[in-house]
Amino acid sequence: MKSFFFEIIKFFFYFYRNYIPNHIVNKIPFYFIRHFIYRYIYRLKLGKGSSIHLNCFINRFNIKIGKNTAINRKCYLDSRGGLSIGDNVSISPEVHLITAQHDINDSSFGFITAPVVLEDFVFIGTRAIVLPGVHLGKGCVVASGAVVTKSFSDYSVVAGVPAKFISTRNKELNYSCKWKPPFD
Repeated sequence: MKSFFFEIIKFFFYFYRNYIPNHIVNKIPFYFIRHFIYRYIYRLKLGKGSSIHLNCFINRFNIKIGKNTAINRKCYLDSRGGLSIGDNVSISPEVHLITAQHDINDSSFGFITAPVVLEDFVFIGTRAIVLPGVHLGKGCVVASGAVVTKSFSDYSVVAGVPAKFISTRNKELNYSCKWKPPFD
């Protein structure tokens, strides 16, 4: 009986933690409602002026997002290992920020987590993937489709699979990524 009761509790816990935010809340077409639920029910730390657009999938809520940051449509935010996103960060549609993976050489297929940190003014292009343990310094740019497997210093511009340094970005950055188009 105890096992059955535990399974019922687990079922409702996963429904609350996984299904509701990723199949109901993320489709609410109004930022103020969606953000209210993320902030006050799921305890996501979302800075003033920041936005999480429609259809983003959030795996756990160990996330801190700074001010005036835009996370566009259909992004995957995996925070099992911790996810920290700075101010004025622009994350394009369908970007995957991944903080956990399996150790393929472990006989028990062990689980490894490592935080992802995006400093202020980072820009990540469409469909890029950032893997566990990556730290992108202030002003970094990740080209569309890149797979970032290692950390890069401030103002680096990176591209490719795996991502490699290709140039340096202008250091005079003074803009806001506050962007909330209606019904997005």
